[in-house]
Amino acid sequence: MTSSNPFLPVSASAASRPRGILDMPVGKALPFILLMMAVQAGALYAMGRVVICTCGTVKLWHGVVMSAENSQHLTDWYSFSHVVHGFLFYFLAWLLLPRSSVWLKLLLAVFVEVSWEIAENTPMIIERYRAGTMSLNYVGDSIVNSMGDTLAMIVGFFVAAIVPAWLTLGLAIALEVGLLWMIRDNLTLNVLMLVHPIDAIRQWQSAL
Repeated sequence: MTSSNPFLPVSASAASRPRGILDMPVGKALPFILLMMAVQAGALYAMGRVVICTCGTVKLWHGVVMSAENSQHLTDWYSFSHVVHGFLFYFLAWLLLPRSSVWLKLLLAVFVEVSWEIAENTPMIIERYRAGTMSLNYVGDSIVNSMGDTLAMIVGFFVAAIVPAWLTLGLAIALEVGLLWMIRDNLTLNVLMLVHPIDAIRQWQSAL
């Protein structure tokens, strides 16, 4: 009988085959997840990113996009984009490793997210954001904000693992439309403007 529990490997013969990486339990996955997040924090620190906002405080939420404190606190409007990252990463892991446990899928998702968080804070990408998107004053994430982004992705990943696919899709659309309405930006526009900036969109976003 095939298990419907996403936290167990999906395989009719799971009980009979030897345990391996496809069956990785949370006890083995968690240390690797923490290690990757420690590497993320260490790499950002080595790159000169500040630990917390230079304003000297750590807020649970900062909601002013056009401000020096954006991307400096634990969560902000862009945290919702990282939740959508989690939706997408779960779907891709499900396609690539359908028989693996959710914990192995999560390891791969965290690896991709951590890699992006490090790349996003390199001078090349920071300058690309400043030149091609609405983030004219972007100087990179604080380490606290970057870790919060990774945690937001993990939240999105588990939501996608637990709820029906149609609900995950509905939530993704709602978040993208909601962000577009609230801050004139979302994951879709962020990627578009990073890869191929469009002046008309940038002007519209700057008028917020």
